[in-house]
Amino acid sequence: MYLLDISSWLTEERLRVLLEQYRTLGPLPGIGLTFMKSFVPPLPTIAIVGLNGAVYGLWLGFLYSWLGLVAGCAVTFLIIRKIASHPYLQKWARRPKVARSMTWVRQSGFSYVFLLSLFPVGPFVVINMAAGLAGMRLRSYLLAIGAGKAIMVFAVSYIGNDVQRFIRSPWEIIYVLLFIGLSLWCVKTIEARFARAAGGDPLHHE
Repeated sequence: MYLLDISSWLTEERLRVLLEQYRTLGPLPGIGLTFMKSFVPPLPTIAIVGLNGAVYGLWLGFLYSWLGLVAGCAVTFLIIRKIASHPYLQKWARRPKVARSMTWVRQSGFSYVFLLSLFPVGPFVVINMAAGLAGMRLRSYLLAIGAGKAIMVFAVSYIGNDVQRFIRSPWEIIYVLLFIGLSLWCVKTIEARFARAAGGDPLHHE
């Protein structure tokens, strides 16, 4: 319930005000918000990354968003890997969605993490935690998450950096909607492919 309250309060306008208000702190607000994404799943990735691009500019916005997202994912991964033997986590790992993710990580960890990191929507918390529980190597995980997030963040930052263009030409918002829709479709397709390879059922998002 608390997470839902946070997600409903942190609208795009409030996020913009926060970034503008604390811009004197340099990169910390931009990095901090994207870092929190790994611990507060309802936070809107597209809105945060896009606003970083609008507030800090394309390249700095890209850098701050990428650093925050990768750092948050890495911390989550390392924490889960450290406490993987905890009874609660072992019980959580037996949930069908998590168990399937762990199977896919064990079979082709780099490809699975990299491909799903390319998109701004998806079960990122489950992916990070499953990779930690499955014992994926840190170097492989960082390479996969770093490369995938770099591509995704640049695409979203590019859109966010030129919001005025969409105000002048509202019809171009179609490209953004297509990007989000295509991302959702690709995530589902990739997961279905891994499910077939593992001999299981496609993973359905909650």
